[in-house]
Amino acid sequence: MGSFLGYALYSMLRYPGRPVHVLKQINFIGAKSLFVIVLTAAFTGMVLALQGYYTLAKFGSEGMLGAAVSLSLIRELGPVLTALMVTGRAGSAITAEIGIMRISEQIDALETMALDPYKYLISPKFIAAMISVPLLCAIFDVVGIYGGWLIGVKLLGVNPGAYFTEMYRAVEWKDVYSGIIKSYSFGVIIAWVGCYKGYYAGHGAEGVSRATTESVVLSSVLVLVWDYFLTSVLL
Repeated sequence: MGSFLGYALYSMLRYPGRPVHVLKQINFIGAKSLFVIVLTAAFTGMVLALQGYYTLAKFGSEGMLGAAVSLSLIRELGPVLTALMVTGRAGSAITAEIGIMRISEQIDALETMALDPYKYLISPKFIAAMISVPLLCAIFDVVGIYGGWLIGVKLLGVNPGAYFTEMYRAVEWKDVYSGIIKSYSFGVIIAWVGCYKGYYAGHGAEGVSRATTESVVLSSVLVLVWDYFLTSVLL
């Protein structure tokens, strides 16, 4: 898997693929994941506001709700939940697509014609994932913050000025920067595992289904493990 990642990144830099192929993958990974990202973000922000309010109320610090919601989303929940949603929706489809091409010998046909499969299949997906996942994460953060505002201000009666003022005071560029770095690395992980499992899928429908399952599980676990190491470095 390490050599696959190295050659994929090399191919991405040397042969980024035709722009139309990259845009097609951005549409598939990014635009078509927008609905599930917005829905997940809204309810995540609402839950954070509910839980955070009752915790902060015990200390008389309800005005800090905006800071608690925004920091939780920007630093941690936004990048991680975005990556998990994209893994379930797009990562599995990437594995299935390449896996079907493998068992139907379409990849072998490309190699027979002296065409690099990495240039046509792998590079556009890597580029699209590295562009789409950070943008989806940014949308997740914004929607989640306003979901928390909806519950905290409109339902629980938190002062709207305090909500945004404390958020403005608490969030620093370092927090935003760490979320961006996490999103980029998670995009690489999703494309890496999805493409690798599909490229080396076993024969038949059973091989593709096994590769798809392994892709989702491994991507999710790697995202959570890598999130810990990045958090320990970026704190």
